[in-house]
Amino acid sequence: MSARVIHTVAEARAAVAEAQKRGATIGLVPTMGALHAGHGSLIDTARRETDFVVVSVFVNPIQFDRKDDYERYPQDIATDAEFCSARGVDVVFNPRVEEMYPQPQRSFVEVEGVTEHLCGAFRPGHFRGVATVVLKLFNIVQPNRAYFGEKDAQQLAVIQRMARDLNLPIEIVPVALVRERDGLALSSRNRRLDAAERQAALMLSRVLFAVRDRIGAGSVDAAQLKREAEAEFGREPGLRVEYFEIVDADEMQPVERVAAPVRVAVAAFAGSTRLIDNVLCTPPAASH
Repeated sequence: MSARVIHTVAEARAAVAEAQKRGATIGLVPTMGALHAGHGSLIDTARRETDFVVVSVFVNPIQFDRKDDYERYPQDIATDAEFCSARGVDVVFNPRVEEMYPQPQRSFVEVEGVTEHLCGAFRPGHFRGVATVVLKLFNIVQPNRAYFGEKDAQQLAVIQRMARDLNLPIEIVPVALVRERDGLALSSRNRRLDAAERQAALMLSRVLFAVRDRIGAGSVDAAQLKREAEAEFGREPGLRVEYFEIVDADEMQPVERVAAPVRVAVAAFAGSTRLIDNVLCTPPAASH
């Protein structure tokens, strides 16, 4: 059965209200489209765990810090709708910008602390835009559960914190990052890479996996681990690293010693394409 594609807030609310009347649990998968197997994993999880699945496809202008990045973001609703239909999605919510922001936005959601480092330090206003649009989607769809990928680990932490702090009656469900066979984290941005850039991008997961192995073997000095990683990155001229950080898994704050689970996270440019990746690492002491 084809997913129903709707474009207005009123239609989305009506479709969800009808499902709720039948006693259905509602699952929401917020996306910006250009759907791939990583999104498929989110959708499949939502399909298993809820009765009525809504996938939002909306390229949110207020979370982009670079106008050219926003304008280059791939948009193909026909292909995305087909992708959703194949996975049993009930509704694809694809609003226009004017529908989501009918007047200049004056109200925003700020999540402090969690947004200070990693991408937050380099993309001013990004997480304010993310948290604001996600809260808008939550208010429109009123899901029981919402699904977010661990690839965007900082975004996930921001949404989890917002849901807790604002008493949202929604379960935020993390879904594991999906990788290509060669280790590259799946991303809609990967399609922008030429062959040489894609080869250079493989250094991201290689270094992350090496650091994860070192932490698993008992290395605890974050500064030393960072120095080793930066030396490795220096061997790949095709990459320009924006940040490489080791942060605690919940608050996303840099650590000096690895004494509990951490996220090891990186952002880098391959050519003009910005890529992010991360791994969750658990030191031996914390795994018992």
